[in-house]
Amino acid sequence: MKLSGLQGPVRIKEKQEKERSELRDLVGKNLHILGQIEGVDLEMYHDTVLPRVLEQVVNCKDELAQHYLMDCIIQVFPDEYHLQTLDILLAACTQLQPTVDIKTVLSQLMERLSNYAASSPEVLPEFLQVEAFAKLSNAIGKVIETQADMPAVGAITLYTSLLTFTLRVHPDRLDYVDQVLGACVKKLSGKPKLVDSKATKQVVALLSAPLEKYNDAVTALKLTNYPRVMDYLDNGTNKAMAMVIIQNVLKNNTCIPTAEQVETLFELIKGLIKDINGIVMDELDEEDFKEEQNSVARVIHMLYNDDPDEMFKIICTVREHIMTGGLNRLPFTVPPLIFSTLKLVRRVQGQDGEVDGEEVSATPKKIFQLINQTIEALSSAPSPEVALRLYLQCAEAANDCDLEPIAYEFFTQAFILYEEEIADSKAQLTAIHLIIGTLQRMNVFGIENRDTLTHKATGYSAKLLKKPDQCRAVYACSHLFWVDDQDGIKDGERVLLCLKRSLRIANAAQQMANATRGSSGPVTLFVEILNKYLYYFEKGNPQITSSSIQGLVELIKNEMQSETPAPETAANAFFASTLRYIQFQKQKGGAMGDKYDPVKL
Repeated sequence: MKLSGLQGPVRIKEKQEKERSELRDLVGKNLHILGQIEGVDLEMYHDTVLPRVLEQVVNCKDELAQHYLMDCIIQVFPDEYHLQTLDILLAACTQLQPTVDIKTVLSQLMERLSNYAASSPEVLPEFLQVEAFAKLSNAIGKVIETQADMPAVGAITLYTSLLTFTLRVHPDRLDYVDQVLGACVKKLSGKPKLVDSKATKQVVALLSAPLEKYNDAVTALKLTNYPRVMDYLDNGTNKAMAMVIIQNVLKNNTCIPTAEQVETLFELIKGLIKDINGIVMDELDEEDFKEEQNSVARVIHMLYNDDPDEMFKIICTVREHIMTGGLNRLPFTVPPLIFSTLKLVRRVQGQDGEVDGEEVSATPKKIFQLINQTIEALSSAPSPEVALRLYLQCAEAANDCDLEPIAYEFFTQAFILYEEEIADSKAQLTAIHLIIGTLQRMNVFGIENRDTLTHKATGYSAKLLKKPDQCRAVYACSHLFWVDDQDGIKDGERVLLCLKRSLRIANAAQQMANATRGSSGPVTLFVEILNKYLYYFEKGNPQITSSSIQGLVELIKNEMQSETPAPETAANAFFASTLRYIQFQKQKGGAMGDKYDPVKL
């Protein structure tokens, strides 16, 4: 059985290797035959066969033979025999030569036992009866202790196999799972972060096992040693593991319900939400960075609790973490936090600090104060447009909560951002239309505050860089003075002023086009304004009369006739469609038909 005696000079090495292989096969076949003999029951195997075979294995002193023979024993004899003779088998493992690859032997043993446990629930009591976990855990500890020079990857491989065994045999015993992770931490303590790719791969497998087993990240968050193991990963692998955790949360729609669990989760994924050890965003691939941050943003929506106070704690916890992420991350992580917070605002709407005599920390005013501070940080990031949109969303939420001063403050902040941070003409156009649209929906403002804000909006509209942009923004402002609700503002004179002002701007745009291109330019702006006239005419604005519509129709016809070269097809089609609409209303009859009747086409 001793294979090392066949070793000899180099010149006959091939011959010896062949003889070694033949002998190994012979011994293996004999063990296989022994395992098939009907008379070898569990009692005979326990009392006679296994002790005699292991005695030969230990005494042969040949590392290759010992490894091969242990592998043969594990493979050829039944699983239930291994389970009932675990003490004997594990005792022999500690007596093998120090150079034997014991981690592979034990890993194979645990894999077979794991598969046996998974084969039928009926065999699980046998594992409890023989205390398999405790015996395997002790044996692994002794092996790692006696083989002080065992590389980290070997020890981690053993613990990964033990964890797989534990999750199959004792899925309900989180303390066992945590114990395995704790043993791994003990082995790694005092060592720097892992740089060996094989070792880090094993750690990822170790940490992924509970996630895959339970399909519930909340369960993993209960394991106190989970983050301690993760701390030994290098920055790149740490981030990859953080993505695995996030994807598990998203895939299984796992709700994280407490601030304590959120704190643990964000500690686990800290590699994605802030720079670690001087690794800044500039050193990362832009696409990878965006994917990571979008994943963090999505996971923020998975944090929820029905209790407003606990939800407020969750929001404060998330804010504390993401505010350390730097200016490049904030545009990704602040918006989902703000929208999650606005959901909470609407849930506690109307509460002023007490519910049923109990003090409540999550009141709308407190929440809006936190929101304002959060968006302020985003304002200094290279995304003022995002901050402006969030201010307007918050203003609407404050409007729903009937908090006029807070809504006014959010609009003020939006205007300040517009003035100081948004310089691009396209961004200004988008921003001013957002401001107009939001302000039009507000009903919380008194006359003075509303007049101040509408004056600001109309003023900025008329100062846009391009004349067509000015025209469209100014006629959009007309909706600020005519809100089509039962109690909405209806100031026909100021609507007419906006429309006349937009007409003057459109005329100036025509003249500018004539001066620069030698033609009067497209009449699309006039047709758009005509459509606004029709809208207010039908809504009953007394300042918009059939004669004003008639005059505008004739103006457009004259402009189109004088336009050289021929007017654009799109403008022609737009105007023709508008005229057909007027004709349709005239022919429809009734009150609306009577209103349109004086208009001559």
